Amino acid sequence: MTLLLEEQYQASWQERQTLAETMQPIIGQLFRNKGIVISIYGKPLVNASAIDIIKAHKAVKLHEEKKLRLREILPFIKALSEMDLAPASVDIGKLAYRYINLDQANGLSMEQFLEKELETIKKTGEIENRKDVVLYGFGRIGRLLARLLIERAGPSSLLNLRAIVVRPGKEDDLEKRASLLRRDSVHGAFNGSISVDKENKVIKANGAFIKVIYAKSPAEIDYTAYGIKDALVVDNTGIWSDEEGLDQHLQSKGVDKVLLTAPAKGDIKNIVYGVNEDMIAAEDRIVSAASCTTNAITPVLKAINDKYGIRNGHIETVHAYTNDQNLIDNYHKAPRRGRSAPLNLVISTTGAAKAVAKALPELAGLLTGNAIRVPTPNVSMAIMNLNLNKSTDKEALNDYVRQMALNSELQNQIDYTASKEIVSTDLVGSRHAGVLDSQATIVDGDRAVLYVWYDNEFGYSCQVVRVMHEMSGIHVPTLPIT
Repeated sequence: MTLLLEEQYQASWQERQTLAETMQPIIGQLFRNKGIVISIYGKPLVNASAIDIIKAHKAVKLHEEKKLRLREILPFIKALSEMDLAPASVDIGKLAYRYINLDQANGLSMEQFLEKELETIKKTGEIENRKDVVLYGFGRIGRLLARLLIERAGPSSLLNLRAIVVRPGKEDDLEKRASLLRRDSVHGAFNGSISVDKENKVIKANGAFIKVIYAKSPAEIDYTAYGIKDALVVDNTGIWSDEEGLDQHLQSKGVDKVLLTAPAKGDIKNIVYGVNEDMIAAEDRIVSAASCTTNAITPVLKAINDKYGIRNGHIETVHAYTNDQNLIDNYHKAPRRGRSAPLNLVISTTGAAKAVAKALPELAGLLTGNAIRVPTPNVSMAIMNLNLNKSTDKEALNDYVRQMALNSELQNQIDYTASKEIVSTDLVGSRHAGVLDSQATIVDGDRAVLYVWYDNEFGYSCQVVRVMHEMSGIHVPTLPIT
Protein backbone atom coordinates (compact mmCIF):
# COMPACT_ATOMS: atom_id res chain seq x y z
CA MET A 1 0.00 0.00 0.00
CA THR A 2 2.82 2.38 0.91
CA LEU A 3 4.58 1.63 -2.39
CA LEU A 4 1.39 2.35 -4.33
CA LEU A 5 0.93 5.70 -2.56
CA GLU A 6 4.55 6.58 -3.24
CA GLU A 7 4.17 5.79 -6.94
CA GLN A 8 0.96 7.83 -7.15
CA TYR A 9 2.60 10.81 -5.48
CA GLN A 10 5.65 10.66 -7.74
CA ALA A 11 3.46 10.40 -10.85
CA SER A 12 1.36 13.36 -9.67
CA TRP A 13 4.50 15.42 -9.01
CA GLN A 14 5.93 14.64 -12.43
CA GLU A 15 2.67 15.71 -14.05
CA ARG A 16 2.68 19.00 -12.15
CA GLN A 17 6.27 19.70 -13.16
CA THR A 18 5.47 19.03 -16.80
CA LEU A 19 2.44 21.33 -16.69
CA ALA A 20 4.44 24.10 -14.99
CA GLU A 21 7.21 23.79 -17.57
CA THR A 22 4.58 24.04 -20.31
CA MET A 23 3.31 27.28 -18.75
CA GLN A 24 6.73 28.95 -18.47
CA PRO A 25 7.31 29.94 -22.13
CA ILE A 26 3.70 31.10 -22.53
CA ILE A 27 3.95 33.28 -19.43
CA GLY A 28 7.28 34.68 -20.66
CA GLN A 29 5.94 35.49 -24.12
CA LEU A 30 2.84 37.16 -22.68
CA PHE A 31 5.09 39.35 -20.58
CA ARG A 32 7.71 40.24 -23.18
CA ASN A 33 5.43 40.66 -26.18
CA LYS A 34 2.25 42.04 -24.61
CA GLY A 35 3.27 43.39 -21.20
CA ILE A 36 0.90 41.00 -19.39
CA VAL A 37 2.06 40.02 -15.89
CA ILE A 38 0.41 36.72 -14.92
CA SER A 39 -0.14 35.97 -11.24
CA ILE A 40 -1.89 33.39 -9.05
CA TYR A 41 -3.59 35.00 -6.06
CA GLY A 42 -1.08 37.83 -6.02
CA LYS A 43 2.01 35.70 -6.66
CA PRO A 44 3.63 36.83 -9.96
CA LEU A 45 4.71 34.01 -12.28
CA VAL A 46 6.96 36.01 -14.61
CA ASN A 47 10.46 34.48 -14.53
CA ALA A 48 9.22 31.97 -11.95
CA SER A 49 10.72 28.48 -11.85
CA ALA A 50 8.53 25.42 -12.36
CA ILE A 51 8.67 24.81 -8.62
CA ASP A 52 7.55 28.38 -7.88
CA ILE A 53 4.59 27.95 -10.24
CA ILE A 54 3.59 24.76 -8.43
CA LYS A 55 3.90 26.49 -5.05
CA ALA A 56 1.75 29.41 -6.26
CA HIS A 57 -1.03 26.99 -7.20
CA LYS A 58 -0.72 25.22 -3.85
CA ALA A 59 -1.12 28.55 -2.01
CA VAL A 60 -4.64 29.00 -3.44
CA LYS A 61 -5.88 26.59 -0.76
CA LEU A 62 -4.86 29.15 1.86
CA HIS A 63 -7.53 31.52 0.56
CA GLU A 64 -10.25 29.32 -0.95
CA GLU A 65 -12.17 26.18 -0.04
CA LYS A 66 -10.96 24.20 -3.04
CA LYS A 67 -7.64 23.63 -4.78
CA LEU A 68 -6.72 25.05 -8.16
CA ARG A 69 -4.90 22.44 -10.22
CA LEU A 70 -2.30 23.23 -12.82
CA ARG A 71 -4.18 21.21 -15.42
CA GLU A 72 -7.21 23.44 -14.78
CA ILE A 73 -5.39 26.73 -15.19
CA LEU A 74 -3.18 25.92 -18.19
CA PRO A 75 -6.08 26.34 -20.69
CA PHE A 76 -6.73 29.83 -19.28
CA ILE A 77 -3.10 30.87 -19.79
CA LYS A 78 -3.17 29.49 -23.34
CA ALA A 79 -6.40 31.38 -24.04
CA LEU A 80 -4.82 34.62 -22.75
CA SER A 81 -1.93 34.19 -25.18
CA GLU A 82 -4.42 34.27 -28.08
CA MET A 83 -6.05 37.53 -26.95
CA ASP A 84 -5.01 41.00 -28.12
CA LEU A 85 -4.49 42.82 -24.82
CA ALA A 86 -2.86 46.02 -23.60
CA PRO A 87 -0.28 45.82 -20.76
CA ALA A 88 -1.80 44.81 -17.43
CA SER A 89 -1.40 42.56 -14.42
CA VAL A 90 -3.84 39.68 -14.67
CA ASP A 91 -4.52 37.35 -11.75
CA ILE A 92 -5.42 34.32 -13.80
CA GLY A 93 -5.78 32.29 -10.62
CA LYS A 94 -8.73 34.33 -9.39
CA LEU A 95 -10.39 34.32 -12.82
CA ALA A 96 -9.96 30.57 -13.26
CA TYR A 97 -11.23 29.83 -9.76
CA ARG A 98 -14.34 31.92 -10.31
CA TYR A 99 -15.07 30.22 -13.61
CA ILE A 100 -14.42 26.67 -12.38
CA ASN A 101 -15.63 26.69 -8.78
CA LEU A 102 -17.94 29.67 -8.27
CA ASP A 103 -20.09 29.25 -11.37
CA GLN A 104 -19.69 32.88 -12.40
CA ALA A 105 -19.57 32.13 -16.15
CA ASN A 106 -23.36 32.41 -16.69
CA GLY A 107 -23.20 29.96 -19.55
CA LEU A 108 -20.19 31.57 -21.26
CA SER A 109 -17.34 29.54 -22.66
CA MET A 110 -13.92 30.02 -21.08
CA GLU A 111 -12.87 32.29 -23.95
CA GLN A 112 -16.05 34.34 -23.72
CA PHE A 113 -15.65 34.63 -19.94
CA LEU A 114 -12.10 35.98 -20.31
CA GLU A 115 -13.19 38.40 -23.04
CA LYS A 116 -15.86 39.76 -20.69
CA GLU A 117 -13.60 39.98 -17.61
CA LEU A 118 -10.74 41.61 -19.53
CA GLU A 119 -12.84 43.96 -21.64
CA THR A 120 -11.13 47.04 -20.19
CA ILE A 121 -7.65 46.00 -21.39
CA LYS A 122 -8.45 45.03 -24.96
CA LYS A 123 -5.80 46.53 -27.18
CA THR A 124 -7.20 49.26 -29.42
CA GLY A 125 -4.02 50.43 -31.15
CA GLU A 126 -0.28 50.84 -30.84
CA ILE A 127 1.11 51.99 -27.50
CA GLU A 128 2.71 55.38 -28.05
CA ASN A 129 3.47 56.77 -24.62
CA ARG A 130 6.72 54.92 -23.93
CA LYS A 131 9.03 56.86 -21.65
CA ASP A 132 12.81 57.23 -21.58
CA VAL A 133 14.14 56.73 -18.04
CA VAL A 134 17.42 57.90 -16.49
CA LEU A 135 18.58 56.68 -13.09
CA TYR A 136 20.53 59.45 -11.40
CA GLY A 137 22.60 57.54 -8.87
CA PHE A 138 23.27 53.80 -8.78
CA GLY A 139 23.17 52.76 -5.12
CA ARG A 140 20.90 50.25 -3.41
CA ILE A 141 17.62 51.64 -4.80
CA GLY A 142 19.13 52.61 -8.16
CA ARG A 143 20.34 49.08 -8.86
CA LEU A 144 17.06 47.50 -7.80
CA LEU A 145 15.15 49.92 -10.02
CA ALA A 146 17.49 48.91 -12.83
CA ARG A 147 16.69 45.23 -12.21
CA LEU A 148 12.96 45.93 -12.29
CA LEU A 149 13.17 48.01 -15.46
CA ILE A 150 15.43 45.49 -17.21
CA GLU A 151 13.03 42.74 -16.20
CA ARG A 152 10.37 44.53 -18.26
CA ALA A 153 12.60 45.31 -21.25
CA GLY A 154 11.20 44.20 -24.60
CA PRO A 155 8.72 45.08 -27.35
CA SER A 156 6.01 45.89 -24.82
CA SER A 157 8.27 47.92 -22.54
CA LEU A 158 6.63 51.17 -21.43
CA LEU A 159 9.54 52.51 -19.38
CA ASN A 160 12.83 52.30 -21.27
CA LEU A 161 15.94 52.50 -19.11
CA ARG A 162 18.30 54.51 -21.31
CA ALA A 163 21.02 55.67 -18.93
CA ILE A 164 22.42 55.82 -15.43
CA VAL A 165 24.38 58.78 -14.08
CA VAL A 166 27.23 58.38 -11.58
CA ARG A 167 30.17 60.44 -10.40
CA PRO A 168 33.42 60.09 -12.33
CA GLY A 169 35.37 57.06 -11.15
CA LYS A 170 38.58 55.15 -11.81
CA GLU A 171 39.43 53.21 -14.94
CA ASP A 172 37.60 50.05 -13.84
CA ASP A 173 34.49 51.91 -12.66
CA LEU A 174 32.23 50.57 -15.41
CA GLU A 175 33.10 46.93 -14.66
CA LYS A 176 32.52 47.49 -10.95
CA ARG A 177 29.12 49.10 -11.59
CA ALA A 178 28.15 46.14 -13.75
CA SER A 179 29.42 43.70 -11.12
CA LEU A 180 27.29 45.32 -8.41
CA LEU A 181 24.26 44.96 -10.69
CA ARG A 182 25.20 41.35 -11.45
CA ARG A 183 25.61 40.20 -7.84
CA ASP A 184 23.85 41.35 -4.69
CA SER A 185 24.50 40.02 -1.19
CA VAL A 186 20.87 40.51 -0.17
CA HIS A 187 18.83 40.03 -3.33
CA GLY A 188 20.97 37.42 -5.03
CA ALA A 189 22.30 37.13 -8.54
CA PHE A 190 20.84 39.10 -11.44
CA ASN A 191 18.44 36.92 -13.41
CA GLY A 192 20.06 37.08 -16.81
CA SER A 193 23.13 38.17 -18.72
CA ILE A 194 25.19 41.33 -18.15
CA SER A 195 28.12 42.49 -20.25
CA VAL A 196 30.09 45.72 -20.62
CA ASP A 197 30.96 47.78 -23.68
CA LYS A 198 33.95 49.77 -22.38
CA GLU A 199 34.47 51.77 -25.55
CA ASN A 200 30.93 53.16 -25.55
CA LYS A 201 30.51 53.13 -21.75
CA VAL A 202 27.46 50.89 -21.91
CA ILE A 203 26.05 48.12 -19.73
CA LYS A 204 24.13 45.52 -21.75
CA ALA A 205 21.64 43.48 -19.73
CA ASN A 206 18.93 41.15 -21.07
CA GLY A 207 18.44 43.28 -24.17
CA ALA A 208 18.62 46.61 -22.35
CA PHE A 209 21.33 48.98 -23.70
CA ILE A 210 22.18 51.29 -20.80
CA LYS A 211 24.50 54.26 -21.29
CA VAL A 212 26.64 55.09 -18.24
CA ILE A 213 27.07 58.86 -17.99
CA TYR A 214 29.77 60.26 -15.72
CA ALA A 215 28.98 63.69 -14.26
CA LYS A 216 29.47 65.67 -11.06
CA SER A 217 26.17 67.52 -11.37
CA PRO A 218 23.06 67.66 -13.58
CA ALA A 219 24.31 70.91 -15.13
CA GLU A 220 27.02 68.98 -17.00
CA ILE A 221 24.62 66.70 -18.88
CA ASP A 222 22.93 67.06 -22.26
CA TYR A 223 20.81 63.92 -22.54
CA THR A 224 19.80 64.70 -26.11
CA ALA A 225 23.40 64.02 -27.11
CA TYR A 226 22.69 60.37 -26.26
CA GLY A 227 19.39 60.28 -28.13
CA ILE A 228 17.40 60.63 -24.90
CA LYS A 229 14.40 62.94 -24.95
CA ASP A 230 11.59 63.93 -22.60
CA ALA A 231 13.15 61.67 -19.97
CA LEU A 232 11.93 60.86 -16.50
CA VAL A 233 14.96 61.27 -14.22
CA VAL A 234 14.78 59.19 -11.05
CA ASP A 235 17.02 60.78 -8.43
CA ASN A 236 18.05 58.15 -5.88
CA THR A 237 21.18 59.90 -4.61
CA GLY A 238 19.62 61.46 -1.51
CA ILE A 239 21.59 64.65 -2.16
CA TRP A 240 18.61 66.93 -2.86
CA SER A 241 15.14 66.83 -1.35
CA ASP A 242 13.74 70.27 -2.13
CA GLU A 243 12.51 71.95 -5.29
CA GLU A 244 15.58 74.14 -5.70
CA GLY A 245 17.95 71.19 -5.69
CA LEU A 246 15.84 68.85 -7.82
CA ASP A 247 15.08 71.58 -10.33
CA GLN A 248 18.68 71.27 -11.50
CA HIS A 249 17.65 68.14 -13.39
CA LEU A 250 15.02 70.06 -15.30
CA GLN A 251 17.69 72.43 -16.57
CA SER A 252 19.41 69.56 -18.39
CA LYS A 253 18.44 69.13 -22.03
CA GLY A 254 16.22 66.11 -22.64
CA VAL A 255 14.59 66.01 -19.20
CA ASP A 256 10.83 66.17 -18.79
CA LYS A 257 10.16 65.16 -15.18
CA VAL A 258 11.94 64.22 -11.96
CA LEU A 259 11.05 61.59 -9.36
CA LEU A 260 12.75 61.61 -5.95
CA THR A 261 13.13 58.27 -4.11
CA ALA A 262 13.01 59.87 -0.67
CA PRO A 263 10.67 62.15 1.29
CA ALA A 264 10.54 65.63 -0.22
CA LYS A 265 10.55 68.98 1.51
CA GLY A 266 8.31 71.95 0.82
CA ASP A 267 5.37 71.73 -1.56
CA ILE A 268 6.57 68.74 -3.57
CA LYS A 269 3.90 66.03 -3.59
CA ASN A 270 4.79 62.89 -1.63
CA ILE A 271 3.09 59.98 -3.37
CA VAL A 272 2.27 56.56 -1.93
CA TYR A 273 1.03 54.54 -4.87
CA GLY A 274 -2.32 52.93 -4.22
CA VAL A 275 -3.33 55.72 -1.85
CA ASN A 276 -2.86 59.15 -3.43
CA GLU A 277 -1.39 58.73 -6.91
CA ASP A 278 -4.47 60.55 -8.23
CA MET A 279 -2.79 63.72 -6.87
CA ILE A 280 -0.23 63.57 -9.68
CA ALA A 281 -1.21 66.14 -12.30
CA ALA A 282 0.06 66.22 -15.87
CA GLU A 283 1.83 69.51 -15.15
CA ASP A 284 3.72 68.18 -12.10
CA ARG A 285 7.39 68.03 -13.03
CA ILE A 286 8.88 67.08 -9.65
CA VAL A 287 7.32 64.37 -7.48
CA SER A 288 8.48 62.33 -4.49
CA ALA A 289 7.82 58.62 -3.91
CA ALA A 290 8.03 59.24 -0.12
CA SER A 291 9.98 56.80 2.06
CA CYS A 292 9.97 53.01 2.30
CA THR A 293 8.32 53.17 5.73
CA THR A 294 5.64 55.63 4.64
CA ASN A 295 4.86 53.33 1.71
CA ALA A 296 4.67 50.32 3.99
CA ILE A 297 2.33 51.76 6.60
CA THR A 298 0.06 54.15 4.69
CA PRO A 299 -1.91 51.53 2.67
CA VAL A 300 -2.60 49.49 5.82
CA LEU A 301 -3.53 52.61 7.77
CA LYS A 302 -5.89 53.65 4.97
CA ALA A 303 -7.57 50.25 5.00
CA ILE A 304 -7.98 50.28 8.79
CA ASN A 305 -9.17 53.89 8.87
CA ASP A 306 -11.74 53.27 6.12
CA LYS A 307 -13.26 50.37 8.07
CA TYR A 308 -12.78 51.20 11.75
CA GLY A 309 -11.60 54.80 11.98
CA ILE A 310 -8.32 55.66 13.73
CA ARG A 311 -8.57 57.88 16.81
CA ASN A 312 -4.79 58.08 17.31
CA GLY A 313 -1.78 55.83 17.39
CA HIS A 314 1.97 55.28 17.53
CA ILE A 315 4.17 53.69 14.86
CA GLU A 316 7.41 52.05 15.96
CA THR A 317 9.71 51.12 13.10
CA VAL A 318 12.15 48.25 13.52
CA HIS A 319 14.36 49.10 10.56
CA ALA A 320 17.28 47.34 8.91
CA TYR A 321 20.49 49.35 9.01
CA THR A 322 21.21 51.52 6.00
CA ASN A 323 24.20 52.81 4.08
CA ASP A 324 24.30 56.10 5.99
CA GLN A 325 25.28 54.29 9.21
CA ASN A 326 28.83 53.34 10.13
CA LEU A 327 30.18 49.81 9.76
CA ILE A 328 32.31 50.37 12.87
CA ASP A 329 32.22 53.17 15.43
CA ASN A 330 33.13 56.48 13.83
CA TYR A 331 32.02 60.09 13.63
CA HIS A 332 28.49 60.70 12.35
CA LYS A 333 26.61 63.98 12.34
CA ALA A 334 23.38 62.30 13.52
CA PRO A 335 22.88 61.16 17.13
CA ARG A 336 23.76 57.49 17.79
CA ARG A 337 24.22 56.61 14.10
CA GLY A 338 27.98 56.81 14.51
CA ARG A 339 27.96 53.52 16.43
CA SER A 340 28.54 50.26 14.59
CA ALA A 341 25.41 49.28 12.66
CA PRO A 342 26.04 45.49 12.59
CA LEU A 343 26.67 45.39 16.35
CA ASN A 344 24.01 47.62 17.88
CA LEU A 345 20.35 48.37 18.20
CA VAL A 346 20.26 52.09 17.50
CA ILE A 347 17.39 54.30 18.53
CA SER A 348 16.72 56.77 15.76
CA THR A 349 13.97 58.99 14.45
CA THR A 350 11.53 58.65 11.57
CA GLY A 351 9.25 61.17 9.95
CA ALA A 352 7.16 58.42 8.39
CA ALA A 353 4.25 58.71 10.85
CA LYS A 354 3.90 62.44 10.21
CA ALA A 355 4.49 61.93 6.49
CA VAL A 356 1.41 59.70 6.34
CA ALA A 357 -0.68 62.87 6.58
CA LYS A 358 0.62 64.02 3.19
CA ALA A 359 -1.00 60.99 1.60
CA LEU A 360 -3.89 60.64 4.08
CA PRO A 361 -4.79 64.14 5.35
CA GLU A 362 -7.51 62.70 7.58
CA LEU A 363 -4.78 61.24 9.81
CA ALA A 364 -2.92 64.54 10.25
CA GLY A 365 -1.82 65.00 13.87
CA LEU A 366 -3.09 61.58 14.95
CA LEU A 367 0.11 59.54 14.75
CA THR A 368 3.50 59.62 16.45
CA GLY A 369 6.52 57.60 15.41
CA ASN A 370 10.00 56.48 16.28
CA ALA A 371 12.56 54.03 14.91
CA ILE A 372 15.07 51.44 16.01
CA ARG A 373 17.83 50.47 13.58
CA VAL A 374 18.71 46.79 13.98
CA PRO A 375 21.65 44.61 12.83
CA THR A 376 20.02 43.16 9.70
CA PRO A 377 20.79 44.38 6.15
CA ASN A 378 17.26 44.36 4.76
CA VAL A 379 13.57 43.85 5.63
CA SER A 380 12.02 45.99 8.32
CA MET A 381 8.88 45.98 10.43
CA ALA A 382 6.38 48.63 11.46
CA ILE A 383 4.54 48.03 14.73
CA MET A 384 1.33 50.06 14.62
CA ASN A 385 -0.34 50.62 17.98
CA LEU A 386 -3.75 52.08 17.09
CA ASN A 387 -6.77 53.29 19.02
CA LEU A 388 -9.85 52.76 16.86
CA ASN A 389 -13.26 54.40 16.72
CA LYS A 390 -14.94 50.99 16.58
CA SER A 391 -14.40 47.86 18.64
CA THR A 392 -13.52 44.62 16.87
CA ASP A 393 -11.62 41.38 17.44
CA LYS A 394 -8.48 39.77 16.04
CA GLU A 395 -10.25 37.38 13.68
CA ALA A 396 -12.48 40.05 12.14
CA LEU A 397 -9.66 42.57 11.70
CA ASN A 398 -7.30 39.99 10.19
CA ASP A 399 -9.97 38.73 7.83
CA TYR A 400 -10.72 42.27 6.68
CA VAL A 401 -7.06 42.98 5.89
CA ARG A 402 -6.78 39.60 4.14
CA GLN A 403 -9.70 40.51 1.90
CA MET A 404 -8.15 43.91 1.19
CA ALA A 405 -4.91 42.15 0.22
CA LEU A 406 -6.76 39.81 -2.14
CA ASN A 407 -9.68 41.78 -3.51
CA SER A 408 -9.25 45.54 -3.44
CA GLU A 409 -7.48 48.37 -5.16
CA LEU A 410 -4.75 48.01 -2.52
CA GLN A 411 -3.93 44.41 -3.47
CA ASN A 412 -0.54 45.39 -4.93
CA GLN A 413 0.36 47.35 -1.79
CA ILE A 414 -0.89 45.12 1.03
CA ASP A 415 0.09 41.49 1.44
CA TYR A 416 -0.97 39.09 4.20
CA THR A 417 0.65 36.10 5.84
CA ALA A 418 -0.83 33.56 8.23
CA SER A 419 2.45 31.70 8.74
CA LYS A 420 3.46 30.96 12.32
CA GLU A 421 7.11 30.56 11.34
CA ILE A 422 7.83 33.54 9.06
CA VAL A 423 10.91 35.67 9.80
CA SER A 424 12.46 38.70 8.14
CA THR A 425 14.59 36.90 5.51
CA ASP A 426 11.44 35.21 4.19
CA LEU A 427 10.25 38.64 3.03
CA VAL A 428 13.32 39.50 0.93
CA GLY A 429 12.06 40.18 -2.58
CA SER A 430 8.46 40.94 -1.58
CA ARG A 431 6.88 43.16 -4.24
CA HIS A 432 4.28 44.56 -1.85
CA ALA A 433 4.68 47.76 0.12
CA GLY A 434 3.86 45.94 3.36
CA VAL A 435 2.89 42.48 4.62
CA LEU A 436 0.57 42.06 7.62
CA ASP A 437 1.75 39.35 10.03
CA SER A 438 -1.67 38.13 11.10
CA GLN A 439 -0.31 35.77 13.76
CA ALA A 440 1.11 38.74 15.67
CA THR A 441 -2.05 40.89 15.55
CA ILE A 442 -3.36 41.96 18.96
CA VAL A 443 -6.89 43.34 19.36
CA ASP A 444 -8.58 44.37 22.58
CA GLY A 445 -11.86 46.11 21.88
CA ASP A 446 -10.99 49.43 20.25
CA ARG A 447 -7.22 48.95 20.57
CA ALA A 448 -5.23 47.12 17.90
CA VAL A 449 -1.55 46.37 17.45
CA LEU A 450 -0.55 45.41 13.90
CA TYR A 451 2.82 44.08 12.77
CA VAL A 452 3.68 44.93 9.17
CA TRP A 453 6.79 43.53 7.49
CA TYR A 454 8.32 45.28 4.49
CA ASP A 455 11.27 44.81 2.20
CA ASN A 456 12.53 48.36 2.60
CA GLU A 457 14.61 48.01 -0.59
CA PHE A 458 12.80 45.83 -3.13
CA GLY A 459 9.21 46.37 -2.03
CA TYR A 460 9.82 50.11 -1.98
CA SER A 461 11.44 49.99 -5.43
CA CYS A 462 8.32 48.28 -6.79
CA GLN A 463 6.27 51.19 -5.44
CA VAL A 464 8.66 53.64 -7.11
CA VAL A 465 8.17 51.93 -10.48
CA ARG A 466 4.40 52.25 -10.06
CA VAL A 467 4.79 55.99 -9.46
CA MET A 468 7.04 56.18 -12.52
CA HIS A 469 4.24 54.72 -14.63
CA GLU A 470 1.75 57.21 -13.24
CA MET A 471 4.03 60.20 -13.86
CA SER A 472 4.54 59.01 -17.43
CA GLY A 473 0.81 58.74 -18.11
CA ILE A 474 1.11 54.97 -18.34
CA HIS A 475 -1.70 53.07 -16.64
CA VAL A 476 -1.15 49.35 -16.07
CA PRO A 477 -4.30 48.03 -14.36
CA THR A 478 -4.56 44.98 -12.12
CA LEU A 479 -7.46 42.65 -12.90
CA PRO A 480 -9.67 41.54 -11.35
CA ILE A 481 -9.90 44.21 -8.64
CA THR A 482 -12.52 42.36 -6.59
